[in-house]
Amino acid sequence: MAVSGDLCENWKAAEASAGRSARRNDRPDCGAFVSLLVHGQLRGCIGTTGPTTESVAWEIVQNAVSACSRDPRFPPVTVSELGSLEYSVDVLGQPEPISSPAELDVKKHGAIVSCGGRRGLLLPDLEGVDTVEQQIGIARQKGGISSREEYTLERFEVVRHT
Repeated sequence: MAVSGDLCENWKAAEASAGRSARRNDRPDCGAFVSLLVHGQLRGCIGTTGPTTESVAWEIVQNAVSACSRDPRFPPVTVSELGSLEYSVDVLGQPEPISSPAELDVKKHGAIVSCGGRRGLLLPDLEGVDTVEQQIGIARQKGGISSREEYTLERFEVVRHT
C-alpha cells in the first residue's frame, strides 16, 4: 500500500496540526522544500519557491505529501519504507536576482536558473555539489536549459530543519 493512501486517511489530523502551527508561526511569504532520504540517498523531493498556500505550515504539509507520492523521479513511498525515511525541510528566503555566478556560495545559497518560461532550482549545501559550476549545471539540467542557452540567475538562502 502506498503512503499516499495513509496520508489521505490522516489528512484531517495533518490539517488540524498545520492550522495550529500556522496560527503560532505564520510566514505566508515563503516557499518550502521537503526532502525524503533513505540511508542518505534521495527518495523524494518536492517544493515551492514561493507561497502557494495561506501559511508555511501548509506549504510543508502539501510538499511532504507530494514528496512521498508525486515526485516523478521515484515510485510512491510504501508503508514498508516509513521506518527508514529521514526528513529534511528547507524554508526558503526570498529569491534575489544576481548578475554573476561569482555571487553564489554553494554552501549558503540555493540557485534558480531561468530561461524563458523554464526554471531549475537547486538547494544549497547538498552533498556532492562542491562548486558553483556544478550547482548551476544541475539547476539548468532540472529546468531543461541547455548549456548553449542564455539564462538568468537568482539566489536564495534557506533555514534547514532535519
